[in-house]
Amino acid sequence: MSRIRVPRSGPGRPRTRPLLVLADRAYSSRAIRSHLRRRSIRAVIPQPSDQVGHRLRRGRLGGRPPGFDAEAYKQRNTVERCINRLKQWRGLATRTDKLAIAYQAALHLAGILIWTRR
Repeated sequence: MSRIRVPRSGPGRPRTRPLLVLADRAYSSRAIRSHLRRRSIRAVIPQPSDQVGHRLRRGRLGGRPPGFDAEAYKQRNTVERCINRLKQWRGLATRTDKLAIAYQAALHLAGILIWTRR
């Protein structure tokens, strides 16, 4: 989360706090949600069925369910398709690079190749 940079449309340094975070059910922990809440970032993360069951079993003490915007969550599909296209590049799929900078360079190169093919 500390390396997030959202570029501005005009001049100025990039923002470090996005408006919202789209994530899948695996990131629905209490720690992640509280971290996002502290930074005033809206979380669009569905709850796994086991967490829903635990909350309902507790009754009133379980609290209310976290907010979920289904329309915003549909945008995640675009990102997932892009990631799947990047993973078609063998070097990214197998993660054989030892250094993070080499992996990041391969990621940029794959992105450029995908962009130029369009």
